[in-house]
Amino acid sequence: MVLVAKDDTIEIERLELGPFGTNAYVLVCRATRDSVLVDTPAKANKIMERLKGTNPRYILITHSHMDHLGAFSELKSKLGVPVAAHPLEAGRLPSPPEILLNDGDTVSFGNVELKVLHTPGHTPGGLCFLTGQYLISGDTIFPGGPGKTRTPADLRQVIESIAEKIFVLPDDTQIHPGHGDSTVLKKEKDEFAVFSARPHDPGLCGDVLWLSS
Repeated sequence: MVLVAKDDTIEIERLELGPFGTNAYVLVCRATRDSVLVDTPAKANKIMERLKGTNPRYILITHSHMDHLGAFSELKSKLGVPVAAHPLEAGRLPSPPEILLNDGDTVSFGNVELKVLHTPGHTPGGLCFLTGQYLISGDTIFPGGPGKTRTPADLRQVIESIAEKIFVLPDDTQIHPGHGDSTVLKKEKDEFAVFSARPHDPGLCGDVLWLSS
């Protein structure tokens, strides 16, 4: 459990869980102690322990890959709060979400408002959540590159999502991804500039890194 962000309004903690080191995030409004959980990788009891002392309002799902859903059913049952996901991911969850989120929607809890960004490419209905200078990016973008893609068309799509939805944010935006450590937007923009200045094999996809792919 790592405290990755804290200011007068919000605190954000990261829990790295499961065999793939998948991140769950607990976002807490400091004034009201209302909270949301982003993703449900594994170890429901550990997540429940972290949510003690808060008032859980929602479970938010960035995308439907199973490494983000290992504790989904148990947490949904124990917390009894609405699950929210993009319509294109809804049918791939263990049970249907109560709320469907689209690009530009907002999710509010306590004094915190999250803006929903639809960022397809890694999956068709991938979502990121933005509040202030903090972006919970799921598997859309990581330190050093985009999320893994299965086809060249998927890579083009995730790069388009990153360019149009994420790289337009302020340079000091903190990116908190679905695996591994956090990063800062300016670093990713600078490394992407190196990537985009080079020619690439038209078949490029998979695990891509801005500086070496």
